Amino acid sequence: MPDTASHFNIADRVTESAERWPLQQAIVFPQGRDGAGRVSYTQLTFRQLEQETNRLADGLRQMGVQPGERLVLMVKPCLEFIALTFAIFKTGATVVLIDPGMGRKRIFRCLDLIDPHGFVAIPPVHVIRKLRFGSFPNAKHNVSVGGRVNLAKETYAGLLKRGKPDPLPPCTTATDTAAIIFTSGSTGPPKGVVYEHGMFNAQVDLLQQQYNIQPGERDLPGFPLFALFNLAMGVTTVIPDMNPTKPAHVNPLRILEGIENQGITQAYGSPALWHRVGQFCNERNIVWPQLNRVLSAGAPVPVRVLDSMQKVCTGAEAEIHTPYGATESLPVCTIGSRTVLNETAALTNIGRGTCVGHPFPQVDLQIIQPVDGPIADISEAKALPPGEIGEIIVRSPSATREYFRRPEATAAAKIPDGERFWHRMGDMGYLDKQDRLWFCGRKAHIVHTEAGPMYPVCCEPIFNLHPHIYRSALVGVGPVGQQTPVLIAEPEPGQFPESTAARRKLAAELSELGKANEITQSIGTFLFHRSLPVDRRHNVKIHREDLSRWATKRIKQAVRIEA
Repeated sequence: MPDTASHFNIADRVTESAERWPLQQAIVFPQGRDGAGRVSYTQLTFRQLEQETNRLADGLRQMGVQPGERLVLMVKPCLEFIALTFAIFKTGATVVLIDPGMGRKRIFRCLDLIDPHGFVAIPPVHVIRKLRFGSFPNAKHNVSVGGRVNLAKETYAGLLKRGKPDPLPPCTTATDTAAIIFTSGSTGPPKGVVYEHGMFNAQVDLLQQQYNIQPGERDLPGFPLFALFNLAMGVTTVIPDMNPTKPAHVNPLRILEGIENQGITQAYGSPALWHRVGQFCNERNIVWPQLNRVLSAGAPVPVRVLDSMQKVCTGAEAEIHTPYGATESLPVCTIGSRTVLNETAALTNIGRGTCVGHPFPQVDLQIIQPVDGPIADISEAKALPPGEIGEIIVRSPSATREYFRRPEATAAAKIPDGERFWHRMGDMGYLDKQDRLWFCGRKAHIVHTEAGPMYPVCCEPIFNLHPHIYRSALVGVGPVGQQTPVLIAEPEPGQFPESTAARRKLAAELSELGKANEITQSIGTFLFHRSLPVDRRHNVKIHREDLSRWATKRIKQAVRIEA
């Protein structure tokens, strides 16, 4: 961790890479296709990236951008997105990243909270900004990327033309704000997570050391922000030819194309992406012997996805790793697919939860008795013994300390501990005798019945063993403490029960699976959904709050099987 009193900027990691490996490719981007259908790539070496980010940063500074100001970055995944991110870091300004998939109303709420000093964005964003004239009075530093519009003070090309390639003088320390990244809002209103330069640096070190990621490797990131980690590690980023907001609908051939064309050694994507790609490869006996590792995060990765991807990764040491964490604290724990398939999957299938592995080095983890509301000091938290389900809290150099302008949310999520603090993950889980963490679901998703709490992530795998069920969600209907547990199942494609008789037959089969396990014996109410609602960012987090409301409206249509 850098000395908080001295100069440090996360963009310094790119400068170091440019000095050590100037001619190595930093970013490779699929620009289009030639007449024969072959992919055409554009690229920047680390030296070129360093010079481009210096020019952009100097151009922004000449526009009047000052350290501490907030610039909203809304650019599609491309070379420009990555270069602009590091350029803004270099100015000392704060990059604001808002997930475009959260919906227009939520985006505007986030922007109103941020009160930005400028927009660095594609032309449509500037048009929308114009339609809301007066909403952002402090937005003076506006840059158009991909075309010029009248309301933008400058363009990307203009910044490059006016800026000098020389580095800017130091203007930040490790504790200065580098970015505000909004949560996806999958379990409540989106919140702006404040990232300091030193926190980003700690993330890079934790990931690189844990997975032994070497400079010179080549990564295909299905989530754009992961490219920023790569560049700080001296790893080449090859942007995949896909829509990053729709990983569940990715064309597997495009992913395969990028891996084979570019000599990829590492790939990152959501479970939804690897479900589609792994299934495609297994059906065609396609393997990737050159991959060192595959990473997947965003939600618990189903065992069948780990199994299919492990068959694809045939290298002696290769496996799929599933780091656990959150926007506010990443990474926390990790586990490899070989351990899951050989040791923990069988326990997941009988209701023990999802094992997310051991904590990363420098990450402290505790399970405490659940508490509603803020905890004023760690001394007020009651630690629980191994095997007992409770609330997960973590302490690490990469854990963020606050939400932007949300003091109530910050107080609810952080527990003071002397000069340090613990972050409340909002998740439930337990530690086993090997100090491995088992995830049991979100605290907000517990089904509170008269007989006690039921944890969805523990219960759902039991029903997912049915060959016709793709996934399921357990929700509660009724007042807290007297909720009726309702199992909402999404059948595999082509297996949806269209008739009343078919629904009752499938429900009876699911009920038999539930009766065979103590934790699911009380579930006797079943509904069927053609496609469970999921988050836009990873296409995998199930919106159980929405499903609970959906189930409440349709409870009379549910199939009831006597428990």
